[in-house]
Amino acid sequence: MTAITTRKDGDVLVVTSDNPPVNALGVAVRQGLAAAIAEAAADPAVKAVVIIGAGRTFFAGADITEFGKSMQGPGLPEVVDLIEASTKPVIAAIHGTALGGGLEVALACHYRVAVPSAKLGLPEVKLGILPGAGGTQRLPRVVGVEAALPMIVSGDPIPARKAEAIGLIDRIVGEASLEADAIAYAREVAGKSAHPVASRGEAKAEPGMFDHFRQQNARRLKGFEAPEACIQAVEAATTLPFDQGMAKERELFMKLVTGDQSKALRHLFFAERAASKIDGVTADTPLIPIAKVGILGAGTMGGGIAMNFLSAGIPVTLLEREQAPLDRGVALIRKNYEATAKKGRMTAEQVETAMALLTPTLAFDDLADCDLVIEAVFELMAIKKEVFARLDGVVKQGAILASNTSYLDIDEIAAVTQRPDHVIGLHFFSPANVMRLLEIVRGAKTSPSVLATAMALSKKIRKVAVVACVCHGFIGNRMLAPRQQQGNALLLEGARVEDIDQVLLDFGFPMGPFQMSDLAGLDIGWDPNNSHPAEKVQDMLCEAGLRGQKNGHGFYDYDEKRNRTPSAKVEQMIRDFAARKGIAQRRIDRQEILERLLYPMVNEGALILEEGKAQRASDIDIVWLNGYGWPAWTGGPMFWADTIGLDVVVAGLEKHAPKMEGFRLSKLLADKAAGGGKLTA
Repeated sequence: MTAITTRKDGDVLVVTSDNPPVNALGVAVRQGLAAAIAEAAADPAVKAVVIIGAGRTFFAGADITEFGKSMQGPGLPEVVDLIEASTKPVIAAIHGTALGGGLEVALACHYRVAVPSAKLGLPEVKLGILPGAGGTQRLPRVVGVEAALPMIVSGDPIPARKAEAIGLIDRIVGEASLEADAIAYAREVAGKSAHPVASRGEAKAEPGMFDHFRQQNARRLKGFEAPEACIQAVEAATTLPFDQGMAKERELFMKLVTGDQSKALRHLFFAERAASKIDGVTADTPLIPIAKVGILGAGTMGGGIAMNFLSAGIPVTLLEREQAPLDRGVALIRKNYEATAKKGRMTAEQVETAMALLTPTLAFDDLADCDLVIEAVFELMAIKKEVFARLDGVVKQGAILASNTSYLDIDEIAAVTQRPDHVIGLHFFSPANVMRLLEIVRGAKTSPSVLATAMALSKKIRKVAVVACVCHGFIGNRMLAPRQQQGNALLLEGARVEDIDQVLLDFGFPMGPFQMSDLAGLDIGWDPNNSHPAEKVQDMLCEAGLRGQKNGHGFYDYDEKRNRTPSAKVEQMIRDFAARKGIAQRRIDRQEILERLLYPMVNEGALILEEGKAQRASDIDIVWLNGYGWPAWTGGPMFWADTIGLDVVVAGLEKHAPKMEGFRLSKLLADKAAGGGKLTA
């Protein structure tokens, strides 16, 4: 199949790209576009050119599999220049998306028409790079710096109507008549004596605009290299002639594309797609229709889970044991939706549409006709078993029974039912209506259809799903445990609470382990009847009445605005606790803190792979990126370990092993390190 075909419609040459699935600008497409422009130039009968995409989209970007490899010519910058240099007007006819290199092609065209549903953007920054074929130089010249800068630095696409408003689109045309309308528009402009050329435009910026933009977006952009490079490239468009601005763009692009951050972000791009490919589940695995979902528990977690389905248009029956908590749960769901509407992210009508799909109930039997039931009750095995045994007797056969457990054995839960093949873990992360991650726990008897249905449903409710097999804590919480254990050990050995947290904050986490404990509540999992004398620092603090942010005192002290300050009282309590335990305190440097917090996580991840509890190392990275705030620019724990060297990780683990109670080095990790291998290869 030829990627680019041409045909003449009278005096208009129609150039069609057919490179499924997204018309990526690979070498065959680039060669075809260059040839088509040459064909138009050589044919005196051709007065104008229309470039259009077959299938579901215009060009949705470059072929990122070519990044980092020797690229076959012509390169996209060369093709873009050829399009712009055409003496005959070139019209981009856009449907679907014009993203990245696709928008750069459109910017090189003299005119752009689009259907109302089209979206346009330069998302390269999300892969740790910047537009490399003139996007940072042409867009500001076409739409102005004020409109171009946030598009390039955020990478978020804009709809066609907004693109028209800022001058990026010349005309909105019919959804069903794009090609005909584009050809008609081409004839309309063909007779003009001159045509707009993006590179000849002028990009002007108000004094201080770029510094102001940096300040406004500092928190969101912190840690990432590509946004700052994007700002510098756009700034060059305002201060340099076009050719010099292009040279600056190319210099910045090459530096980014060969750097660790872009490699990490590209790893995550492919990792998210790989996570949907599950061993033993083929593309033709039959799915179970999910027309109605039941949820046990109307607390914060149950309500948040419910919102995912309501927002996707799926009716939810929400069950509680008593009217008061049920009413509170429904009120919280409404409050959350109305807060979203106030921010302009949904309309009042959409709020009411979602709420109309919710059926609150106190009657267990109302779950009988649900296709999927998710329990969000207390994290105690005895309660889970009781709930599942009852569900098994009430809910129709063929329905899926799911647990939101974050630690417990799904197989043990499934064993109390007569349908273990229809039992699965669906571990949502709090707040469940916001967090992207969904850990799907595959039981020993979970059927392929149930697993495939859960994966398909995760996409419908806009979650990033990763499959784990049964083990305590699955992927995320299992790896969190050694980090927390080492954090507590470091405290007793002399590291300060704020120093430990700061190491992770500086690494790029949104909060440190003790900030996280205070936020969650120190009394989670604390049993006041079974903690004397306290064996853990956290239990000791609970016994002293410290609960974290909820009562203003935890590892830190908090003011009325929840600003934290180190607690001298807690520091003394920890010193006294260490003395009672016979632990000598010492000064601990930042590097040791970093190694002892993060290296054991890598080791635990390797053990998870070794035991077959996760399918691939990149799945682990996706869990930690989307569920625990691991900084994206490092690629996740497993990719980060590969980047710094597995031999470095193993050497650090062996050095600190005497201080790590119960430590067991992963054979997989040791073998990979010894052989110069990688976990994510």
